[in-house]
Amino acid sequence: MLGPARELARTLLSFAETRTRLAATELEEQSIRLVEILLWLAVALFFFGMAVLFVSVLVVLHFWDSNRLLAAGLIAALYAGIGIAAVLVVRARMLARPKFLAATLAELQRDRARVEQDEPAA
Repeated sequence: MLGPARELARTLLSFAETRTRLAATELEEQSIRLVEILLWLAVALFFFGMAVLFVSVLVVLHFWDSNRLLAAGLIAALYAGIGIAAVLVVRARMLARPKFLAATLAELQRDRARVEQDEPAA
């Protein structure tokens, strides 16, 4: 009597594992689309950065006769601080990122192993 129940459980777990892997594949495809979006975001940020650069040049030119070195130094320090903070945030987020669906797939494999382990020897 337990044989058909185990076979049903094994089939259901196999089905769940297959569907989970399919979902993982679809999500990987979505991540490729996300990369494309991020590339366009990088282009936008580049040109925004160019605008900030030209505004910085305008500030230095405005203070050219009085405090041009101070103005340039403060602007450079501001940019360096923002850049360092951004790098630290990215680094922390990359280190904290778990592998996608790893826990779910591992749990399904453990369930399958438990069902196969309980199977009586034929």
